Amino acid sequence: MFKSFAIALALLFAMSASILAQEIPQPDADGFYSLFNGKDLTGWKVNRENPKTFSVVDGAIQVFGPRTHAFYDGPVGNHNFKNFHLKIDAYTFPKANSGIYFHTQYQDSGWPSKGFECQVNQTHSDAKKTGGLYAVKDVMNQSPVKDNEWYTYDIIVQGKRVIIKINGQTTCDWTQPDDWKPPQGMAGRALDSGTIALQGHDPESKVLFKNIRIKPLAD
Repeated sequence: MFKSFAIALALLFAMSASILAQEIPQPDADGFYSLFNGKDLTGWKVNRENPKTFSVVDGAIQVFGPRTHAFYDGPVGNHNFKNFHLKIDAYTFPKANSGIYFHTQYQDSGWPSKGFECQVNQTHSDAKKTGGLYAVKDVMNQSPVKDNEWYTYDIIVQGKRVIIKINGQTTCDWTQPDDWKPPQGMAGRALDSGTIALQGHDPESKVLFKNIRIKPLAD
């Protein structure tokens, strides 16, 4: 009887390990982990302001509604990244405004007070356009891409250096100086570590994100 119990227990452990392995994303051949399963918002925590702003439509995260932010809260890197290469495919509709945050942390409401925002904006009235590090090193007036088309957004953070690429073109290359003073009213805009967040900016902004992948980099 004891032998049967031991076999059953071993099988239970094996099944549990198999299920756990299925739940934890594995890296692709280039070392990137997926942060979005293409089906639902598993692994993401939408704050309480306007949770209906975020949904999943045709394999993409749709951001459409009043201000709200979705923070990655899943198992990859224990949702805490310092040095990394993030890749996201983005699509904006006319007059949309959004952003991709890094080194941030969950908060119930408001604009994220910690971390940096990488701007997503082709034709919104804000002069700061896609590919800039918001209020730090901006791309002004002219976006490198257009609305109504998919493009790839790369964010690379290594030490004190931040590089942003849009469709492979470098749009921002910024190194935080030793005497860095964050912009006024943005005390948390300093390199540290934290999670990734997507921004819902306003009720008229409609943006899609998919293929959200991250590759942790060595210190």
